[in-house]
Amino acid sequence: MTIPDALGLGGSVTIAFCYIANLRGAMQSDRWPYALLNLLGATLILVSLHWSWNLPAAIMEGFWALVSAYGLARILMNYHRPL
Repeated sequence: MTIPDALGLGGSVTIAFCYIANLRGAMQSDRWPYALLNLLGATLILVSLHWSWNLPAAIMEGFWALVSAYGLARILMNYHRPL
């Protein structure tokens, strides 16, 4: 297994883990671990695409990373909001 394959596989497993954990009720999608792990997974897949370019995958993972970063930012801003 090459390093790019390992990175892409790690990212895919991370995203799948989050999705399954959310469906099972073990991880809430409005909490920072979910958004952070999704961002990490998408980033790992994007990095792996540097070696084996695929435009549709890059668009999907770029979108996934942006949405995850947006969600993480909203969660963190609300977390630190004064009462």
